Amino acid sequence: MMLELLTISFALVFGLLMQQIRIPPLVGFLLAGFALSAWGPDLGMPEFTGPVLDHIAHVGILLLLFTVGLKLKLRQLIQRHVVGTSLIHFTVTTAVFTGALVLLAGLAGREAVLLAIALSFSSTVLAAKMLDAKRELRAFHGRSAIGILIIQDLIAIATLALFSEHKPSPWALLLLALPLLRPLLYWLLETAGREELLVLVGMLMAVVIGGLGFETVGLSGELGALLMGVLLGEHGRSKALADALWSLKEVFLVGFFLQIGLAGLPSSSELLFAGALALVLPLKALLFFALLIAFHLRVRNALVCSLSLTCYSEFGLIVAAVLLEEWVVPLAVAVALSFIVSAPLNRNSNLIVERLEHRLKRFERSWEHPDEQPIALDNADVLILGMGRVGTATYDYIRDRGLRPIGIDSDPSRISHHTGQGRKVAYADADDPFFWHNLDLSDVRAVVLALAGQESKETAVRQLRQSGYHGLIVGHAMHQEEADRVTAQGADDTYLTMTEAGFGLGEHLCSALQPATPTEKA
Repeated sequence: MMLELLTISFALVFGLLMQQIRIPPLVGFLLAGFALSAWGPDLGMPEFTGPVLDHIAHVGILLLLFTVGLKLKLRQLIQRHVVGTSLIHFTVTTAVFTGALVLLAGLAGREAVLLAIALSFSSTVLAAKMLDAKRELRAFHGRSAIGILIIQDLIAIATLALFSEHKPSPWALLLLALPLLRPLLYWLLETAGREELLVLVGMLMAVVIGGLGFETVGLSGELGALLMGVLLGEHGRSKALADALWSLKEVFLVGFFLQIGLAGLPSSSELLFAGALALVLPLKALLFFALLIAFHLRVRNALVCSLSLTCYSEFGLIVAAVLLEEWVVPLAVAVALSFIVSAPLNRNSNLIVERLEHRLKRFERSWEHPDEQPIALDNADVLILGMGRVGTATYDYIRDRGLRPIGIDSDPSRISHHTGQGRKVAYADADDPFFWHNLDLSDVRAVVLALAGQESKETAVRQLRQSGYHGLIVGHAMHQEEADRVTAQGADDTYLTMTEAGFGLGEHLCSALQPATPTEKA
């Protein structure tokens, strides 16, 4: 029981400490790993703690990548700016790091190249976790960031295959037949229900078929989990599956961050090396930003996407563990430092763009942008931001009562679904300050905040009021403190969704129990 006592206690304490200073708990989990490495043996930590956490971490990464795959559409990833930015950034970064490591650190050619490759990657785990927390995985910049990360992961897998002794088996060609299994996999999803069996189906597909299956034929289990998610992403129950795996994935990922710290305590020279790498992070972000701008992205999406990629990668640690074992500890410290730098930047990315808007505007060019947003609302008198379940229900209700609503969403697949159902829904990102300044709201009588993220609701209200909109703004929230924060930004009213649902249910019950009038009895 000492393993459970120490790992859970350390993770909880350090996670809570980080949360108090507004740094994501995952940074605390990293620090908890280093603390366990230092004090764990004296406290009776079992020798098998490392292998157990390695296994838990591996399952957590597989589940994370599987759920990311469930939310992705390949046709949205294979785009010029994604592929071009990935390959050019990898080439430039690897060349610069290789030269620096040879000249400044005196490393041999092969060692320098492999270490440079490991440092060129950005963290899929951190980026996916932060984007998912802000409900931005399907936004344009979220899809772009994940697309770049997928290509980086493929490069990492190719590096391992090229330099390691393990080669893909000829049986790996059988994986090309996986799409033929889609009807069977769909049948499993449809018959599993919504509770324990659905979780087990997800685990089977992510860990067994994706993870173990791909590893058996000499390929990366991480890639397998991701591709299994993509394979099932078109199914109507993919969102329910992702939701069912959410808590399980979160718990297993704690093990991932703990085991990074358990790699060992760094020496003073290793700390110095990791600190130097942390200082290089702004240059990494700047290169991403410049490349995305060169591929015609608008400044806002280029910056938010770049901030998502401003970190070093756990895949770099995997490469080091297989090919450069002596570099695992300093790389782990560098990854931890990069997470500490990147996490608050990602959490406040929309606020950063909002405050730097005027300085960034000069980087815009007159060319056609692939992420251009609409500016016409087609005489709509109600604007609904976010077309999930709440937004859709609101849209249908007010449309049936004679109003002219238009919905806004940043998920192209969701927009396609709604337009196919006859609803008027346009693509836009409500977090984008540039979008609001080009929007004609003169005919809009009311704005409904049906966005999922709390920060997105506050940003939308703030942008609406700053752009001169004086009409009605109404939103929904799950908790009273969230409602208060939206109202403080300028919203006229915010409904507590669960409370209102309770009122509606009570009203329906009272109506059903009300005795019939004499006329009705007759």
